[in-house]
Amino acid sequence: MATPSRSLADDIRGRSDAELIDLVLARPDLARPAPADLTSLAARAGTRASVQRAVEALDRGHLQVLESIVVAGDAADRSVLLHLLGTDDATTVDTIVQDLWRAALLWRGADGDHVVRTVPEVLGTTVAGLGAPMHELRPSAPPEHADPDRIRATIAEAPDDSRAMLERMTWGPAFGVLPTAQPGRTTARWLLEHHLLVPVSTDRVAMPREVGLVLRDGRLHRSVELTPPAIEARSVTLVDGAAGGAASECLTHVDELAAAWGADPPRVLRAGGLSVRDLRVTQLTLDLDPEHTAFVVELAYAAGLVADDGEVVPVWAPTSEIDEWSSSEAGHRWATLALAWLGSTRAPHLVGRRSTGTGPANALGPDVQWPAIRAIRREVLRELASLEQGSAPDRGSLRGRLAWRRPNRSAAVLDEAVEAVLREADWLGVTGRGALSEAGRALLASPDSLDDVAACMATHLPSPVDHILVQADLTAVAPGPLVGGLGSFMRLAADVESRGGATVYRFTPESVRRALDAGWTAADFTETVRRSSRTPVPQPLEYLVSDVARKHGQTRIGGAAAYIRSDDEAVLDTMLASRDLAPLRLRRLAPTVLVSSADPRVLVDLLRDNGFAPVHEGQDGTVVHAETPRRRAGSRRRGPGPMVSPVDRPYTQSLVDGLRAAEATADQRRVEDESRPGPRIQAMDPVVTLSLLRDAVADRHGVWIGYSDGHGATSRHLIHPQRVEGGRVRATDESGHEKSFSVHRITGATLEA
Repeated sequence: MATPSRSLADDIRGRSDAELIDLVLARPDLARPAPADLTSLAARAGTRASVQRAVEALDRGHLQVLESIVVAGDAADRSVLLHLLGTDDATTVDTIVQDLWRAALLWRGADGDHVVRTVPEVLGTTVAGLGAPMHELRPSAPPEHADPDRIRATIAEAPDDSRAMLERMTWGPAFGVLPTAQPGRTTARWLLEHHLLVPVSTDRVAMPREVGLVLRDGRLHRSVELTPPAIEARSVTLVDGAAGGAASECLTHVDELAAAWGADPPRVLRAGGLSVRDLRVTQLTLDLDPEHTAFVVELAYAAGLVADDGEVVPVWAPTSEIDEWSSSEAGHRWATLALAWLGSTRAPHLVGRRSTGTGPANALGPDVQWPAIRAIRREVLRELASLEQGSAPDRGSLRGRLAWRRPNRSAAVLDEAVEAVLREADWLGVTGRGALSEAGRALLASPDSLDDVAACMATHLPSPVDHILVQADLTAVAPGPLVGGLGSFMRLAADVESRGGATVYRFTPESVRRALDAGWTAADFTETVRRSSRTPVPQPLEYLVSDVARKHGQTRIGGAAAYIRSDDEAVLDTMLASRDLAPLRLRRLAPTVLVSSADPRVLVDLLRDNGFAPVHEGQDGTVVHAETPRRRAGSRRRGPGPMVSPVDRPYTQSLVDGLRAAEATADQRRVEDESRPGPRIQAMDPVVTLSLLRDAVADRHGVWIGYSDGHGATSRHLIHPQRVEGGRVRATDESGHEKSFSVHRITGATLEA
């Protein structure tokens, strides 16, 4: 019988172009780099690394059938597979077997189907929880020890405690540790003496595969799952409206993050990432829970809107791209974030989780990198897209469906990742009320088209409003996302109290002073509110602005190192008497002037912390307005990227055409070689070639050599070597002419008969 590797190569050579295209599409790794010919393609398809990728991509149904073929053995009858699987659905089994053959995990010989040699190695010694066969565990065991009838009779005679031990090992694992207590060791000894267990070490035993199959009544799996489980779903309404609202909130969160980090950028940790303290400060600024905050931070980073600025003391700051993004249409802004999320290999839900040996993972740190999350996101969206529009899945059944799709993944890790993807999709607006939105379907269908995705979301985003509703309790309600200028003013002049369909802002003394520090006057402040509000400006707000403005700037600070001057001597007396201000070492130069060695900005902050309302004064006596700093990190350098064509049908068709041409060329060369005079010359090691040539010189014997020219073509020559030196062979050819041949171009040699 031919060896498996040769039979796999013969099987692949015998496939049609359409079948070869299906093979490459099913296993794209076979196309990178492009194989030289079909033999190379077959060799690559049989490697352990490629087979492992193919097996890991199988769903539970295909994996169960593949395991049954491995256990049944080569060229097993289809009835044997059906019995092992415990099903009579021959049509489904035949379809799955055909899929496995199409993916070259099986090859077909004249006697039936065979698994590729590396498949059992990838599946491991315990296939479907069964142990290794008896002949592998104990090569010297007689054949009757593996006989099912004898095993069945022995089990029937087993004591109750021995039978209980076997039942615990029936569905795996097939290995066990010998008990330390005497009763347990006695039970295990009976099983060992009757060859139902086999010792594999001093304290470990294994159940042979034949025993496990008898205990399972010939079935390989506890339950057969050849088809995917159904997803339970409920019908919901207003999906796109809910998704649009969530998308609008997400855009607002990113705007607020950029504003906060532009004014006060957090430091980059030495190991990379954002510190827990800075993440907490950002959480308070955005008024979100920790998981949602980590998601917003990672989303902005994935979209290239924040980055490490690369300075000597690096900080996380908005990039120059934030300005262009902020001025874009809302639909395009959302599409930029959504496409970045779909293609990101970072998993925000891992932030705060303890990683191996390094403590909790930090946001923006290396421990959040997890390439598998990208594929999980796409799989979740595909399952949502398979449901009817407006259908929200039951999360338990969705997790079960994805676990069936990828049975080789850890169930706990997969469940956690699926929950995180669903949560993030809801925050981002890809889903609404649990169902995939219209924009989410466009995102999945056109992951490379920014305009298409933006157009689908633009119609569902709330329209920006140019007004607010000011109330008597010093709050203002924004009935939707505010237009740019008004939104910037409200973020500066008021604090966000609550978010939702409408945003509630509250005017406070601190927020009003923040606006005055930025250069607004009391009159401008009040006029802007009056002009933007659909309700009259209440007197309490006017009183608040007037009162803060009256105190604002009464005390002025400048640099001498720094001085404090005020027309109100009592204010300066209070400062001198304050113990909290003692570290400033204030000293009076005049009734209305104090000096300090502290920096003017430090003076301003400390005096404000102690209830005063100073302003910073310049050298010319004018007030220095505290403009909000706009820190920007350099844009991440993005090269043109590698030009890699996808392994799609057109590329695969071109590849198969090239493989066919290479195969035809190889066949032609083979025919030409066989038609030439002289023996067939096999390739050999150069050391062996040199030894043979030297022997031919000593014996004055003719030698047939294969010789490669400068273009790679190989020709045969009959020569009589004269001497071998300096990496060259001096010899006379068939016509008697003396020639010189380079040894490194000689592919092989054989003595003349």
